[in-house]
Amino acid sequence: MDKYKIAVATSDGIVVNQHFGHANQFHIYEVQDKTFTKTEIRYTNPACLSREHDENAVLKNLTLINDCRFLLVCRIGAYAQQQAEQLGITPFELPLMIEEALEKAISFIEIQNLFERI
Repeated sequence: MDKYKIAVATSDGIVVNQHFGHANQFHIYEVQDKTFTKTEIRYTNPACLSREHDENAVLKNLTLINDCRFLLVCRIGAYAQQQAEQLGITPFELPLMIEEALEKAISFIEIQNLFERI
C-alpha cells in the first residue's frame, strides 16, 4: 500500500476541533499500512476572522497542505471544500479525538480503494 498524508485541523493536538477557516495550524500525519505517525505541524493564518472568509487566504492555506491527500476538520465551508477537492485534497468533517478520526478516515479510504479496484 502506498504512503499518504492527512492534515488535521486542531488547536490542541488532541481533538479535531477547528473549522478549516479558523485553523492556525495543521498537524500532518503520514499513513502507511493502517499505521499513522505525526510528522510535523504547519502553522498558518486563519482564512476566516469573522463571518467572512478571505478567498486568497483559503487558497494559501490549502497550498500549505497540498501534499496531503486528505484533510480532517471539525467543519469546512462550501468554497474551501470545493477548492480543496480541486487540488486533490478530500476533506472529512470528523469532530472526534484525532486518533479516532484518523482510524475512521483510514477505514473509509481503504473501503473506497476496494471499490475502485472492482
